[in-house]
Amino acid sequence: MPAEFDIVIRNGQVVDGSGAPAFAADVAVKDGRIAAVGKVAGRGTQEIDARGKLVTPGFIDIHTHYDGQAIWDTQLAPSSWHGVTTVVMGNCGVGFAPVRPADRDALIELMEGVEDIPGPCLHEGLRWNWESFADYMDALEAQPRDTDVCAQLPHGPLRVYVMGQRALRLEDATPDDIAQMRELTAEAMRAGAFGFTTSRTVSHKTAKGDPTPMLRAQEEELTGIAMGLADAGHGQIEFVSDWDQPSAAAEFGMLRRLVERSGRSCVFSLNQRHGERSHVWRELLDLSDQAAAEGLRMRPVTAPRPIGSLFGLTGTQNPFAATPTYRSIAHLPLAERVARMREPEVRQRILGEDPYKDSTFPLFERMGFAQMYEHMFLLGTPPDYEPPRESSIASIARREGRTGAEVAYDMLLDDDGSGFLYATFTGFNEFVCEPTREMLNHPNAMIGLGDGGAHVGFITDACFPTYLLTHWGRDRASGRQPVEELVRRYTSDPAFTMGLDDRGHVRVGMKADLNVIDFGRLALGKPYVVADLPAGGKRLLQKASGYCATVLSGVITYVDGQHTGAVPGKLVRGPQKASAA
Repeated sequence: MPAEFDIVIRNGQVVDGSGAPAFAADVAVKDGRIAAVGKVAGRGTQEIDARGKLVTPGFIDIHTHYDGQAIWDTQLAPSSWHGVTTVVMGNCGVGFAPVRPADRDALIELMEGVEDIPGPCLHEGLRWNWESFADYMDALEAQPRDTDVCAQLPHGPLRVYVMGQRALRLEDATPDDIAQMRELTAEAMRAGAFGFTTSRTVSHKTAKGDPTPMLRAQEEELTGIAMGLADAGHGQIEFVSDWDQPSAAAEFGMLRRLVERSGRSCVFSLNQRHGERSHVWRELLDLSDQAAAEGLRMRPVTAPRPIGSLFGLTGTQNPFAATPTYRSIAHLPLAERVARMREPEVRQRILGEDPYKDSTFPLFERMGFAQMYEHMFLLGTPPDYEPPRESSIASIARREGRTGAEVAYDMLLDDDGSGFLYATFTGFNEFVCEPTREMLNHPNAMIGLGDGGAHVGFITDACFPTYLLTHWGRDRASGRQPVEELVRRYTSDPAFTMGLDDRGHVRVGMKADLNVIDFGRLALGKPYVVADLPAGGKRLLQKASGYCATVLSGVITYVDGQHTGAVPGKLVRGPQKASAA
């Protein structure tokens, strides 16, 4: 007798994405959809024993930067290793369409500077068989992959396409420019874009250190673009800002006017900054609450842990990377480099040299090492992203009567040079995660900012789904949340916000994007570096254990963390309606 279903997942604890309590059930899949939830008598062509395991919807990551990788790669790792089945890219105003041939290098420099994706990798990996945003969507549609992708229209390429060099000089858009941007925005939405994204932070710069072309775009320009969303009848605004021009309230007020005039929703990045402006996150949370109470959809997107950089001898940055002596040995294999760094005379020379003079790392421009060492820690194995203050490099240095540089130097040589230092720059100002916990608990806040595909040399935050479940759902001594609520935050919540009504729940008729998770065994691995980007570029990756199976569109893509070779992922063109049960 032929099998009735394509897949049957049996005896699992279903966490259905709604936030409701888990329940015991089988889940049957047929033709890419969930066909039954409950006691399933019929057989599946493939059967998965989920006894003692969680069965969840596939995770949806609304803040990634796979705009280039989605062109050249069939695996959107590391996100797909962490249960993510749908990614939303084109965030922060950077991307690769629309583009004229003469402006391709400018867009690469913008992506390289803002998102730390090496220029040579982009030059080799991008095919550039597009000009309009619709052409880019067609190029995405032609590439199979292991996740679904949703694309957004980035402000930087749009502005350069319309204004050319005037955009790069940060000139104001003319009325004609604004009218053209509005028209192109509507065209992009009709081609299937999910929204428009922009950035107004000075920390985003091109590879040459220049400001981004959209940094000081006037309200009239942003209003025109928002009205392009209104013309198309769908699409949201994604917004990044320093919230200081001239104040958080004024900047939020401008964003609110865009939402009011266009009738479209928005999401904006929200973190606790370190330093004197560490309180601004609460002001913005209150402003978004007020907007929500008045019927406006303005949602902050926050991270489930402090965001920070990883410094190591195998990565692209370390505190001594710009010193002349380190640069003279940087080309050596790791073991030889560690041996040389352990030589007393080499150690003395490196510690005595200026670490800033020739540095190209933008974080070093904003803070000195004395400040960074206060918030820099040995990451350790397993990784500890909420370390006690007394374990900071500065604290150890004070206790031992050494300099922070000496402590950092010796830590880099631990584990034969394969370890990492973790320097937090948001979410850990008081060395506690209370602001993060408060934002996680807030009903209007969303979880995101994993930046999958970006910051390949010093950040590995695409593993946020795994961290959220393990740290806040199981391991933390206090402030834990029910796993059902944490799953909701990465499934139905982003699905609702993005208009992906066909996914995010384990429910009959929904798209069969699913995870089978051994929750007790779920864990993050140690970050490591591989050279698998185009042109031999290196990137940081981080795996997880405990994902027994991932299913995308009714096809098993991962088993025990290993790719099956299946690439059923599609380009998602615009909002999706739920199928009838």
